[in-house]
Amino acid sequence: MRFGILGPLDVRGPDDSPLDPGGPRPRALLTVLLLEAGRAVSAERLIDGLYGEDPPANAANALQSQVSRLRKRLGLEIETGPAGYRLVVAPDAVDVHRFQRLAREGRQALDTGDHARAAALLHEGLALWRSPAPDDLPRLDELRLGAEQDRIEADLALGGDADLVAEVRELIARNPLGERLYGLLMRALHAAGRPAEALHVFEEARRVLADELGTDPSAELAALHLELLRGQEPVRQRGVPAQLTRFVGRTDELARIDALLADARLVTLTGPGGTGKTRLAIEAGRAREDVCYVELAPLADGAGIPYAILTALGVRQGLRGPQGEEATERLVAALESRDLLLVLDNCEHLIEGAAQVAGVLLGSCPGLRILATSREALGITGEVRCPVPPLAAGPAAQLFGDRAAAVRPDFEAHGHAQVAAIERVCEALDGLPLAIELAAARLRTLTVDELAERLGDRFRVLSRGDRTKAPRHRTLRAVVEWSWELLDEEERDLACRMTVFVGSGLSGGATLDAVEAVCGIPYPEDLLASLTEKSFLEASEGRYRMLETIRVFCAEQLTDDVSGDVSARLRDAHATYFLRLAAEAEPRLRGHEQLPWLARLSSERGNLDAALRHFLRAAPSDGLRLMADLSWFWRLHGLAGERVALARELMDAVGPKAPPGLEEEYALCALNSVMGEGDEARLARADRLLGTIDRQLRLPFTVVLWTLAVGPERSRDERVRAQVGNDPWGRALLAVGLGFQEQFAGRPAASETLFTQALAGFRETGDRWGMANSLDQLGMYADWRGECGRALELIDEALGYARELAAPEETADLLCRRGAVLLHSGAYEEAATDFARAGELARAAGTPEKVAGAMWGMGDAARLSGNTALAREHYETALETSARSWYSVGQTVHIFLGLGRVALAEGRADEADDWFAQAWTLSTSAETQGLELARVAEALASRTDEPEHAATLLGAASALRGQLIVDDPDVTPLELRLRRMLAPQVYKKAFELGGSLRHDAVRGP
Repeated sequence: MRFGILGPLDVRGPDDSPLDPGGPRPRALLTVLLLEAGRAVSAERLIDGLYGEDPPANAANALQSQVSRLRKRLGLEIETGPAGYRLVVAPDAVDVHRFQRLAREGRQALDTGDHARAAALLHEGLALWRSPAPDDLPRLDELRLGAEQDRIEADLALGGDADLVAEVRELIARNPLGERLYGLLMRALHAAGRPAEALHVFEEARRVLADELGTDPSAELAALHLELLRGQEPVRQRGVPAQLTRFVGRTDELARIDALLADARLVTLTGPGGTGKTRLAIEAGRAREDVCYVELAPLADGAGIPYAILTALGVRQGLRGPQGEEATERLVAALESRDLLLVLDNCEHLIEGAAQVAGVLLGSCPGLRILATSREALGITGEVRCPVPPLAAGPAAQLFGDRAAAVRPDFEAHGHAQVAAIERVCEALDGLPLAIELAAARLRTLTVDELAERLGDRFRVLSRGDRTKAPRHRTLRAVVEWSWELLDEEERDLACRMTVFVGSGLSGGATLDAVEAVCGIPYPEDLLASLTEKSFLEASEGRYRMLETIRVFCAEQLTDDVSGDVSARLRDAHATYFLRLAAEAEPRLRGHEQLPWLARLSSERGNLDAALRHFLRAAPSDGLRLMADLSWFWRLHGLAGERVALARELMDAVGPKAPPGLEEEYALCALNSVMGEGDEARLARADRLLGTIDRQLRLPFTVVLWTLAVGPERSRDERVRAQVGNDPWGRALLAVGLGFQEQFAGRPAASETLFTQALAGFRETGDRWGMANSLDQLGMYADWRGECGRALELIDEALGYARELAAPEETADLLCRRGAVLLHSGAYEEAATDFARAGELARAAGTPEKVAGAMWGMGDAARLSGNTALAREHYETALETSARSWYSVGQTVHIFLGLGRVALAEGRADEADDWFAQAWTLSTSAETQGLELARVAEALASRTDEPEHAATLLGAASALRGQLIVDDPDVTPLELRLRRMLAPQVYKKAFELGGSLRHDAVRGP
């Protein structure tokens, strides 16, 4: 016999048939005996369990009577002894004892590092639970929670799953003080490629523990937080999306796709909607080590394809970088050195754009392979078309049974007749997976035989319809239409209204709040649950999404069944809701709530773009407001260039003059429309308009975008002070702008003071972007003073914020800064590690100029540690990389000097002189800072045999460095260097010269 008490009492006979123990008291008695299966239970405890605080006068006799009835009714062996009553049964026959054994063994396996066995044991144990433990047995719920945490930890160690995030969040909602759960959530989010959210969870845990318990997070949780801060830099999306259902069949198709991809670099899965192309592509990509999935269905035109791929890759545009850099070029740079499978899903509505992007990438990136899904082939050279067939009879029936069990847990195909009925259903549906899933959802109310009969009648009627359509298309449409007709009026109405939301992409669908506000249906939870159960919606992590095939069908019903006025009101309501959301988010993006609101807007990108396009046509002034509120999000998110075309269209729709009261919004739109050369008129229009505003700006980040576009000197404009006003974030921002101005003017002390003020302001508001930028500069100044330890503290804190913001370019810059500090302190090996990590990030981000910067840093580390051969290799790689991109003169000069110093160390003096001469020519023929000229002057001084000339050069270097602070690991303090290099009689003269020379006094040797 088997017994279940982890839920309603369940007793099963040897043949697995259910047995009834009787009324409430026999059930209570059996439950208490089962809790101590195989052990004696005292009469007092049993009486207390049966009667509570009001036992009968003859309680002992009543208990004996109940035990006797239980023996006879179920045939149980219950022994009586001096210690009480003992139910003779093996503990493993009782689910609670089996669960405890599996949980204990699972924990032991976890402790020994056998994660696969731990996961299997814990999954098996937790599957025994059918409901929460009774209120009088809280210990069991505690054991269950511990097992759930152990199982999640094992799953994470095995690679994790996106579903773990939602599961852990649910556990935290029930156990808000569970510190281990916060750690598991941090790890799950980090594993899912959502590092900013992972780090925000630590802050959430700290706040909850302080408010509820008055304590700080444990050392273990703090150590995990530090580990994630220092860990590998995250990407936006890793691999392919997690799926909500089990993958069934298609073994042969997966093998065929693998074989095709081994020989061809572009494979396109073709077939009508509903054949399972998307799911097949996802499963084919799941086994790949480096794969990127891109959903194209939400895109309105092909111009957005490169940006969609960049976003999926986790490549973002640095805030300081140019907005107008060509997205396709950036994409090529990010992929040209990677062996990656790119999955482009749902290409059919953008077939020309998809073909163009695929052609460029395949021609430029030799390690790239593309797996596309489309209703038609892309039609480019080298493409291999792979039609996706319907499911064979066996897998089709298996899929039906799998999905049927999801809606009816007790479903199981019994007997030849029922198996035959399932086969008839799948045959009628042409083996189309989507059609089969929709049909299986009807088993809540129909038997398989009824379903088969109704489908047969349905298709006999439909066969008289449009025979010009492809048979599978007719079949799919028929089953969608049939499922539609089985919805009640409220469900149909909501399904129609849900089509106003962008569809099935990662940023598609809608939250419950959005559905209620936009669709005008109060408390829609039950309707949404019903549509989800009937496969019209997918629900995941608080969002409801429609499969694209169903969305298209429901949109047709919206056109047919809902009046034009209602349809227009829906689009208006959708745009208005997201306008309010953007306005609510805007100030939070600059404060302590920055990370969750970045994530919230990221999940709504598709809907926000759709709202902006609607305003573009219907209400351009509201479009200006929405674009203004989103401008800072786009910059922080990293791909502002994606919205340049929209900004230009919006400016054309508004006209040449700003609407009254929207001058700032109009100027921001103009700034967003600036791509680069050729946009001087738009930039000048924005500059003039902002220059006329003498009030506090509604959006203080306007000053940032303004100065990025026209130059940091704008921060000196007195009008800007009035525009910033008393806003604390704006004042901190103004201090940053002025700090850079003082730095460029050669006044480091004043600059450092301003960056210190800025950091204090950004700490007050909680803005990570501002803190990272301020700490970066303060770390540089500490390094220049020789305070290496302090510099590393500041830069490490900045790195933490950059990683929270998922900003790989800024992270690469900071790692290079950190590497430079380590060089100055003599930690060459550690410095090389930081430069190498920076190079990897920059390479993945498609920024060759930053790759070059990291490479010359690695060259410096190798040269200073004595490995000149490796140094030369790094310098040459940096020079080659810099030749393919924009690159600063100062960095190129540094590479030339590095190559010269390597040549000198290896005894090739003529080659060294040649590199130094090239560095001098470049540094004096371009706009360079004094630091670069000082470096060249010092290198040339080391090569001259004329003391007077050396004194002049070194004196000039001293003057130039006097405008800055020494930051070069090759340079010892000037006085010591002069004493070593020059005869005593010229030392004094050189030092005197150094006090009088200025930048324009430096001349060629």
